[in-house]
Amino acid sequence: MTPVTLISVFDVDRTLTRLPTYTLFLLRSALRNNPLRLLLLPALIPVALLNAAEILTRRQMKMAMHAVLLGRRIPAGTATSLADTFARHIHARGLLPEAVRRIGREQAEGRRVILATAAPELYARPLAGLLDIDDVVATRCTWQDGDLLATIQGENCYGPAKRDMLDAYLAEHGLPREAVHIRFFSDHASDLPMFDWVDEPIAVNPSAALTAIAKARGWPQFDWTSNRVRANA
Repeated sequence: MTPVTLISVFDVDRTLTRLPTYTLFLLRSALRNNPLRLLLLPALIPVALLNAAEILTRRQMKMAMHAVLLGRRIPAGTATSLADTFARHIHARGLLPEAVRRIGREQAEGRRVILATAAPELYARPLAGLLDIDDVVATRCTWQDGDLLATIQGENCYGPAKRDMLDAYLAEHGLPREAVHIRFFSDHASDLPMFDWVDEPIAVNPSAALTAIAKARGWPQFDWTSNRVRANA
């Protein structure tokens, strides 16, 4: 009988971090790389409104935000420097201590830890490295002739796409779904496709919608902002 591989998958924004990271990354990077681009922020108001009206997808909105605040293409060296700086900032100041401890416990149990996030791999990978995590499933960046482009390669790693991308990632690494046991930590109901797909769903710092779902389904709930276990009763 083939042994089952134990895997723990962590969402990033508001699961491991105190705040969402993508807008913060763009703002901090624009301030560091080209502060004048911050004057273009009003141009993103209609983009946000179109996304709220479901005329623009989250993927399209993220690409527009990148183009406005970082530019349509920037040299790879600049992009990686901005990403590394931001990852170090989040690692030093933006992570929830209990989240970091839980990652350590999962690793100590011999579980393979994976970050699965809609954040771009550009800074998700260096952040994972700082947490001694090798496996990352994230929104893919597009590179051309040594430059980072504002376009996303493939799908935004969000909702059903996150589940599909993780499934593909496991298969690529010789780990078909039936050969693994997956424990999944996330804060948001947008990850319901993942919660329904894994073996052990765990709601962390859950949004109101996820709190209701977790309570109805009897899933464990943790508040890592205060180190409390939430009752499901």
